Amino acid sequence: MTVTFTNARLVCPSGGMREGDLHVAGDRIADSGGGDTIDLGGKLLAPAIVDLGVFAIDEAACARGGIARVGLMPDQSPVLDDPGIVQRAAAMGKPELWVHPIAAATKGLAGIDLAEMAIAAEAGARAVATGRRWIADSGVMRRVLGYARDCGLTVIVHAEDDGLAGGAVATEGETATRLGLAAAPAIAESLAVARDIALAEESGAAIHFRQLTTAKSFDLVRAAKARGIAVTCGITPAHLYLSDIDISDFRTFARLSPPLRSETDRQAARAALADGTIDILCSGHDPRGPEAKRLPFADAAPGSAGAETLLALGLGLVRDELVTLDRLFALLSANPGRILGLDTGTLSPGSPADLIVVDADAPWRIDADRMAASAGNTPFDGLPVQGKVVQLWKGGARIR
Repeated sequence: MTVTFTNARLVCPSGGMREGDLHVAGDRIADSGGGDTIDLGGKLLAPAIVDLGVFAIDEAACARGGIARVGLMPDQSPVLDDPGIVQRAAAMGKPELWVHPIAAATKGLAGIDLAEMAIAAEAGARAVATGRRWIADSGVMRRVLGYARDCGLTVIVHAEDDGLAGGAVATEGETATRLGLAAAPAIAESLAVARDIALAEESGAAIHFRQLTTAKSFDLVRAAKARGIAVTCGITPAHLYLSDIDISDFRTFARLSPPLRSETDRQAARAALADGTIDILCSGHDPRGPEAKRLPFADAAPGSAGAETLLALGLGLVRDELVTLDRLFALLSANPGRILGLDTGTLSPGSPADLIVVDADAPWRIDADRMAASAGNTPFDGLPVQGKVVQLWKGGARIR
């Protein structure tokens, strides 16, 4: 199929912003056009989102949120630690969604024996991960990083020292004390980050911290990048918009992993986004039904449904002048694509025609009861936002 989009505001992480036309031939962006013409009337045309680190395949939520590709975490049933399971995972979303499996770094995600990363990579794994947990054994983690380096794979890490964070449901501070919740100090994250950066530096491996949330962690990443270590990090909108005060009424929709931090750390996260320390904005999509959330706070499962709110909340960061629009799509598309080894996330000729058309000013209200996700457990329920995806194209074919 050959399509020319006209009268568009083009947003490209590598080429910046301009007004004009974009041509698609087959499944690729092309230099010249022909065929059908679609007048966008000044709406945004940008690369579709690559959501790195989701815990569930949710085609409807991804389509509504402008997500064409997801990096699927290994915390599945069964765990993605076998080549056959990895292959099946890669086929789960077709034809509406590209699923890029992230294989388990250790067998069963137990943090003991290394998984067969090379075979998993041959089966389609795009990275390896520690899953929801940190690998406490430094010897195991050192071997994980060395094996992944030899396979050309990035290691995606959850950073919380279990010796401090085990059993905790909140961050130490006034709110947790007042509510009587089991809490861990924020340093549990930066201790884990410091060790893993040291091991990555020694091994020469590429490491990505899926979510970082504290000022000390961002300082460690800044220093590591300045030394030339192959380290990147991500964050979800929740840790940019919310702090631990938002759990004051025992709101289980705000029970997250890592937990919401202090206002000081939230402001540090926004500064890290603005100065380029943070590389990826991800949804952490983890839908949880009422059986997991309508419980006392300490018993509720952590996680939130974030796929269909990711873009609108990201556009809010643009309006707050923390990032530019083209930088937002680097955070949402180009950078996660690069970590997964994908040639996607830009509007350059030859790139995959994974595209979204966005009405950036369209107002709407987040409503947990009307979300397309398999569960609507969002901490942003009731929040008014702006920005709707009106078209989604995947490989040159219109999905929405």
